[in-house]
Amino acid sequence: MRDSDNIAGMVVLKDGTIVHESYGNGCDARTAVHVFSVTKSVVALLFGIAFDKGCLESVDQRVLEFFHAYPVKRGEKTLPRITIEDLLTMTVPYKYRSAPYTKYFSSENWVYAALDLMGGKGQVGEFRYAPLVGPDVLTGILAQATGRSALDFARAHLFEPLGISVAGRITFKSKDEQLAFNKTIGRSGWVADPQGVNTAGWGLTLTARDMAKIGQLCVGEGVWEGERIVSKAWLDTCLREHARWEERNLSYGYLWWVVDADEGIFAAMGDGGNVVYCNRRKNLVVAIASLFKPCVPDRIAFIRSCIEPHFDA
Repeated sequence: MRDSDNIAGMVVLKDGTIVHESYGNGCDARTAVHVFSVTKSVVALLFGIAFDKGCLESVDQRVLEFFHAYPVKRGEKTLPRITIEDLLTMTVPYKYRSAPYTKYFSSENWVYAALDLMGGKGQVGEFRYAPLVGPDVLTGILAQATGRSALDFARAHLFEPLGISVAGRITFKSKDEQLAFNKTIGRSGWVADPQGVNTAGWGLTLTARDMAKIGQLCVGEGVWEGERIVSKAWLDTCLREHARWEERNLSYGYLWWVVDADEGIFAAMGDGGNVVYCNRRKNLVVAIASLFKPCVPDRIAFIRSCIEPHFDA
């Protein structure tokens, strides 16, 4: 594969069995890497589990129901209307044109910093992809609704049942530490803000096998080794189109990309070419864990043209 020099690991599952596994860049089956926005898709599964367990009532719940102490600015009429579903579908308006990363990540409370940036004069319901600044409100909601951090909730109800080990909370003392984390290799954990709220848009580290397990859970309609982890109803809703990035002709579900709804193909994607590609019809999962590199060629196109045809009936 051209421009594949940053791949840390690739795992292909067919009918739940590993049929291909390979590693590069000094990595192996135990090496965790920062999977960037694949984190978002994991958070979507955690929301499904939280709904299944009755921790949350409806995707129509207003975001501010969970942050009673947050001081809404005078004249702000849009923010109070924003719902959980708006966050899950990336249809939240933001007040910034260019994300204020330095101000955001130097704040003591990333959830409140995100709320400060939401709303304004924009329209709720229009797709606007927020890579880093904004999604943390979702993990803030999870913490409020479950009484546990996203990591602790995930350990109990997702990671441990799937045999995934995530070491602990990762925090930064400086901008340099944060930038260095983007290139981390072999560090297990999930980034959190100074309040202990885990990130929702980035910051989780996983191995290629971990990523493949998450994909197989979704291909298996929420069942893992005979145990129901997340409801089929949630996954069916999560993995259908709710919004569309017209500029790039991409369909979006609940924090998952819908590649081909008719074929049951969907994916979690993160910077550097991190991807969990799932094909329900073929019971096929392709997980690629990657080291950070800008402008990586389309991994989905590579999978569909070079890997998937090997599994045509």
